[in-house]
Amino acid sequence: MKLTDKIVVVTGAARGQGAAEVAALAREGATVVATDVLDEEGLALTEMLCAEGYRTTYRHLDVTSPAEWAALAEELRVEDGTCHALVNNAGVAARERLPHVTLETWQRTFDINVTGPMLGIQALVPLMPPGSSIVNICSVAAMAGHAAAAYTSSKWALRGLTRTASLELGARGIRVNAIMPGLVDTPLMASASPAFTDAALAEIPLGRVGVPADIAPTVVFLCTDDSAYYNGAEIVIDGGLTAHVSHKGIADATRPPA
Repeated sequence: MKLTDKIVVVTGAARGQGAAEVAALAREGATVVATDVLDEEGLALTEMLCAEGYRTTYRHLDVTSPAEWAALAEELRVEDGTCHALVNNAGVAARERLPHVTLETWQRTFDINVTGPMLGIQALVPLMPPGSSIVNICSVAAMAGHAAAAYTSSKWALRGLTRTASLELGARGIRVNAIMPGLVDTPLMASASPAFTDAALAEIPLGRVGVPADIAPTVVFLCTDDSAYYNGAEIVIDGGLTAHVSHKGIADATRPPA
């Protein structure tokens, strides 16, 4: 129970990887504020965990809204006066390829994947004491060039935000780290084509797709004091996918007809 008396906010928490993170954090003793725009699923998750005796609550949060972030911060300030960790998990997949990426897709992807974490940091850092932790769920797409232009660019931007935040906030005793998941079986992956999944799976040395439970323990670790000297770290969890050159084969296998 290494997170007893810790308050942790998780975005994109209603299902998939976010739901696994909420459950793992709660079972390690944290009071978890699960946020999402999928209210029905988010409420069901937190009610289930509360019935098991864990301290979880659900709050509606559109991560692109400064006003909703401000409201959440004020609620935390009034109720608890503090926040010990923020897990920026919310994200969207964008699979359009150049030169056909629409401006609407580009903007929405950056709004959710990059601006959302930045707004969360701005809103919650004033409540964070020394020793607090921010975990940005990035992607192996930020380790190389991938064919999905908007998604890849947004995750590179989130990687940059992580490094900048680790520099700026380290002086306050707040650690900021990134997790780089590979191919993980979540609802976001459901939008990928079979050709993409087959080509990517063939490049994973462990020979399987990841599951949310493969990622959640590292999120928990980065929120505990065991990771007290981790700052600006980029932890890849991908079954070995990026340990070798692979992405051209995946891009070629999924390239649409000219």
